[in-house]
Amino acid sequence: MPAFAAPASPALDHSSSPLVSILLIAYGQQHVVADAVRGALAQTWSPLEILISDDASSDDTFNVIQQTVRDYTGPHHIVLNRNAQNMGISAHLSKLARMSHGELLVVMAGDDISVPQRCTRLVQTWLAHERRPDLIASDLMELDGGDGNTAPGLIVPTDLNAYHGFDDWRAHRPWLVGAAHAWSRRLFERFGDMQPGSAAEDQIMTFRAIMTGGAISLHEPLVRYRRGGLSGRKRWATVSSYVAHQQRSNRYVLAELAQLQQDACTADVGEEMRAALAPKLARERWMHDIFAARGLEARLRLLLGGHAVKVGFRIRMFLYATMPWVYAPVFALKRWNNQ
Repeated sequence: MPAFAAPASPALDHSSSPLVSILLIAYGQQHVVADAVRGALAQTWSPLEILISDDASSDDTFNVIQQTVRDYTGPHHIVLNRNAQNMGISAHLSKLARMSHGELLVVMAGDDISVPQRCTRLVQTWLAHERRPDLIASDLMELDGGDGNTAPGLIVPTDLNAYHGFDDWRAHRPWLVGAAHAWSRRLFERFGDMQPGSAAEDQIMTFRAIMTGGAISLHEPLVRYRRGGLSGRKRWATVSSYVAHQQRSNRYVLAELAQLQQDACTADVGEEMRAALAPKLARERWMHDIFAARGLEARLRLLLGGHAVKVGFRIRMFLYATMPWVYAPVFALKRWNNQ
């Protein structure tokens, strides 16, 4: 892999250097996790503790992690963890946050690679802002897709510097990549664990930060990002696999909405959040109900009665829940086109 040149950095007074904790989570990533771990071990910041945790993978992910750190003799403190049962991203990160001791918590994913200067640049930025921000998001550089046809490119999430409160968040929810985030410990301590069930933590932690000390963007590509990871888009080969995906995504979204509402109450904007989430919550609850309903009559009542949900969406989900075979030719055509 070619060398990655980080921007020049100003000198720091290390007499008051904060302890940084890396929270590196992995799941089913035996072929790529070693690179992620080596990226964590290569960090130039000190003092640093590195928590590396496998979320009950069924493959060889944890063994690869153990082998990668086995001969490490550097200055960083390493903590390994393997969950007995799969927790999901939000609960997994909450567990690691509770296990950690750092003032700044740096999130890493098991399929991405952090550049060696990542933690250093995050701390420098945090200290330059007098430790006020509760979340720092950096840019990313896309890893080559591996097929020889995809050139790496710069990934620039939404600029968080323009977000100063609930009205900004409500007007335009940001597009984020949680694997390039760092949080202050006080942010996690104020709001507590994320509820289990959310597929990702990025929206949750960013909202929390906007409502407290602030969220800022550091426009430097500090993470080499692998598209198509745990949260990547997939092509579904069959109707049944797509329906299962829709139901799983519905559960994730309902969990995230519940978490956002809870956090909004903590931040004293509970009523404002209820109004902001009402359309999406109505849609997701209706979707849950249509798949949970038993019998054609119950589903027809939902189809005809969900006036808060767009008609086109109701019809599509009704068909997926009631007669999914209608879509079989569509998926067959997609498979044929992808051959």
